[in-house]
Formats: sequence, structure tokens, C-alpha cells
Amino acid sequence: MLYKSCCILLVMLGFVNCSDDASMTSTDTNNEINETPSPPLTPLDTISYFPPIASGEWASVALTQLGWNSDAEQPLHDFLEESATKAFILLYDGRMVIEWYFDDHTQNTNWYWASAAKTLTAFTMGVAQAEGLLDIEEATTLYLGQGWTTATAAEENEITIRNQLTMTTGLNNIHFDCTDPECLTYVADPGTRWAYHNAPYTLLQEVVAQASGMEWSTYFKQNVRDRLGMDGFWLSTNTYNNVYFSTARSMARFGLLNLNQGIWQDTPILTDRTYQAEMINTSQDLNQSYGYLWWLNGKSSYHLPDTQLEISGSLIPNAPTDTFMGLGRDDQKLYVVPSQKLVVVRMGEAAGTDTLGPSSYDNILWERLNALIN
Repeated sequence: MLYKSCCILLVMLGFVNCSDDASMTSTDTNNEINETPSPPLTPLDTISYFPPIASGEWASVALTQLGWNSDAEQPLHDFLEESATKAFILLYDGRMVIEWYFDDHTQNTNWYWASAAKTLTAFTMGVAQAEGLLDIEEATTLYLGQGWTTATAAEENEITIRNQLTMTTGLNNIHFDCTDPECLTYVADPGTRWAYHNAPYTLLQEVVAQASGMEWSTYFKQNVRDRLGMDGFWLSTNTYNNVYFSTARSMARFGLLNLNQGIWQDTPILTDRTYQAEMINTSQDLNQSYGYLWWLNGKSSYHLPDTQLEISGSLIPNAPTDTFMGLGRDDQKLYVVPSQKLVVVRMGEAAGTDTLGPSSYDNILWERLNALIN
């Protein structure tokens, strides 16, 4: 697969620790969705530890100190190793509980986030809005110009940045990655169809670039990445899709930032707390388990990326109900659990059937994690 090939090539070339830059139809209208009250802001339960920005230091805490089940540690390790894992990190309250690497993977090895990196784009969009560079209620055409799709001008003007963030553009997702106008055809009114679609998501990065007057990767680096000590870079793997590569620790840092509601230690990175709350709550009426490019657990139903069917129940029954997630192809996983102050990172090859995001592996992994934590 292309992601794997790119990653292997990067490792062979020594690209490690790089510092620079990858439904059911509803009759609701866009306006009706936008009139839904914003989710209430939760009290900020501050995380007590953040690793230093320009250092490899990261404080740890032992399983025994937390009162967790140490007998479940080795079975978890074996399960991860047997399921093609490359890197696994578990943080509690910011501190490192587990940090494991497998095969030739190390603390300094970069790996692809796949669609888990959609969360990076959602967060950065919130930063740009907080700076007054854009408003997610605005039409995308204001930034990409008329003709970025093959829809009529009137149809195109109805597509907003929020629709891109929520996978509700109404554009045909058959050409999944292709961002050329001829690939973006109108099949439904915006806000009436949920369809997992890489192309409108990818174009959000161009929206930020046009709004800021900077290259996407530069804006992201200056306003997000470097401010919390992440490493990594964006790389186009097929001329369309922009994939993020980084170390597992960098994914953990981003998870910790979101666990602390967009604040790194005492520094707000995302100052708009209303956007932050909306980002990790149900964003539309079509897929209860989707926010702004984040997957959500504990909802009454969900849609999977490759189907229009609504499935009853929670996305990951074994995971805490307040878990929100970045999920990517080949089982790249970033779980954030506010109620338990947990961040969990899993990078590696596909553990089973290749999927675009959520997979059966999520529930199996959380069964093992529950044995350790509970």
C-alpha cells in the first residue's frame, strides 16, 4: 500500500526525527444544523504534567503507583506485538505509563498518521478562526474561488467550511482523494448527506493557506506544531492527499494538548473554547459519532467511512463513553479520554482488515486496556 511504501522509503533514506514538512438521508437544511446550540463548555480540569518543549525528557509513573493491574501488562505487550504494532504510548495525566516500540521502530522513527491527521487540520482550522482569518460558517468559495467543484455557482456557494469539517458537503465521494474540480460533483444539498470524503477535507488546508497568506505546512508549524514541541512533516503520497508523518511521542503530545482542551501547560494554543468544544461533539444530525474530523464514542449510533448505513450503538463499546479519537488507515490510533485523563497512541501496520478509520481492532484493544486499567 502507498502509505507503507512511503514510510519504508522515508526510513531507508534516514528521514527520522525530521523537523519540517500527509447514510441515511436527512431532510435537515444547513441552516437548521447551524442553529443547533453549541455544546456546553466543560470545566477545565487541568492536566498536571507537560513534557518540556525542547527536550527528550518525559516524566513517568509506574502501574503500581496508579493501582493498575500489572498482571495485564505482558498480555497487552504480546497482543500489540502480534498485531503488527510499531509504537504504543499510554499517558496518564500527562505522564508516561507505557512506551513500547517493536521491530526496528524507535523513539525517533517517523510513521504516518493516515486519517488520524485529520484531527490536526480540524484543530488548526480552529486556530485560524480564533485569529480572525476565517469563519467556518463562510462559503468555501470565498477562499478557493468559484469553480473549485463542477457544481453550479448557486450550489457551490452553499458549501461551507463547516460542511468540509463535518463530511457533509454533498459532493460525490466516489473519487475519494481527487481534488480536481471534475472529481467534485454535486449529488446532494450540503448538510443533507454524510459521506467520508478525503478531497473536501484536504482542501481545508488550502483554505487556511489562502486565508493566512502562508503555505499550509508553514502555518501549521508556526501555530501548532512548534508550540507544543512536536516534530513531523506533511507529505503528499498520491499528489492529492497530504499525509502527516511524525514520531509516536509527537502524536502523544497532540493528544495531551486536546486532553487539556487546547491549552499547553499555561499557554492557550486554541483560544476559542467554543470551537474546541464543538470540535469534539456531534457536529451534525447525520452521524452522531463525528465531530469536526474527530470520531466520537458513546453516541447512540454511527456511520462507518465506506457506507451510508446508520448503525445503532456506540462506536467502541469497550472504550469509555467520552473518548474522542483520531483514527487512520492501517489502525493508526489516537484516543483521548478526559474522564480518565488518558491519551493512548498506537502506530503500525494494519492489525487485520484494512479500513479507512474505525476498525474491529479498536474494541479488541480496549478490552486489553480495560484489563490493565480497571
